[in-house]
Amino acid sequence: MTSLPPAVAAVRLAVREALRAAPPGPVLVACSGGADSLALAAAAAFTGPRSGRAVGLVTVDHGLQPGSAARAAAVAAWGATVGLAPAEAVAVRVAGRPGGPEAAAREARYEALVAAAHRHGAAAVLLGHTRDDQAETVLLALARGAGPRGLAGMPARRDLDGVALLRPLLAVGRADTRAACAAEGLSPWEDPHNHDPGYARARVRASALPALVAALGPAVVDNLARTARMLAEDAATLDRLAAAALAASRDGDGLSVPALRDLDAAVRTRVLHAWCRELGAAGAALSHRHVAALDALVTDWHGQGTASLPGGLGVARRGDALRPAL
Repeated sequence: MTSLPPAVAAVRLAVREALRAAPPGPVLVACSGGADSLALAAAAAFTGPRSGRAVGLVTVDHGLQPGSAARAAAVAAWGATVGLAPAEAVAVRVAGRPGGPEAAAREARYEALVAAAHRHGAAAVLLGHTRDDQAETVLLALARGAGPRGLAGMPARRDLDGVALLRPLLAVGRADTRAACAAEGLSPWEDPHNHDPGYARARVRASALPALVAALGPAVVDNLARTARMLAEDAATLDRLAAAALAASRDGDGLSVPALRDLDAAVRTRVLHAWCRELGAAGAALSHRHVAALDALVTDWHGQGTASLPGGLGVARRGDALRPAL
């Protein structure tokens, strides 16, 4: 009896554990055709039926490269041959969205994945991010000066518009997904954007992370990913405390300054961030400086004017409360 290649076993085990923890119902795999998502889709095609799960595939055509539509159609056709149903390609429009090209493509992709899940009644979508992707995310967050939430990296689960987005491979290395594809005779597509130095992540992948590995040893990748896991646990606890503090700080349409002043800074800034989101400030545009300006209305009040938020919103201090500026 031929033994299962270790890389294939590792990916299948990760998928089986994710399916066990996923909400009940059908599941879709987001598959670009790259090694990570291709190994994920192959493992889901094997594991899904044995776990009593209906598993389908969706591939998103961003329309950013010549031949992208044909490539997406080929990925969908492959999915159908391995028993993934539905297996479909979805085209999206990236141009005209706010933010840089990476952020715009990501936003369009997640919108398409969630829409596909709703269309097919899927409870969850599996994403192919690996331990290496997580390590790169932590380095990028460090370079931006991000706080604990940013350094927590990509969550293993994120709920978006009623759909669970799951990342089963965050403890699996990129070398394993490539080895799994090779063992199963799969030919991954190499996205040229992954090697384009115009993208920050591509530079981290090609230069920064390899330099750290050369200087500190290969364990640095797992250590960065483990740091993200630990910070995610801490951030989740602080977020729960902040949610309770936000409820206790409400004062009509605003927030009580005395109640906010009594909070620890780590909780208070989370309360202010969450309140800004309630007011309509887009999370992607809401930065540390916006929250710091609101925090100064509480902790360093000397009669300053309205603090501006993304989207033309503002907050002013009126007596002992922060209120939306009219």
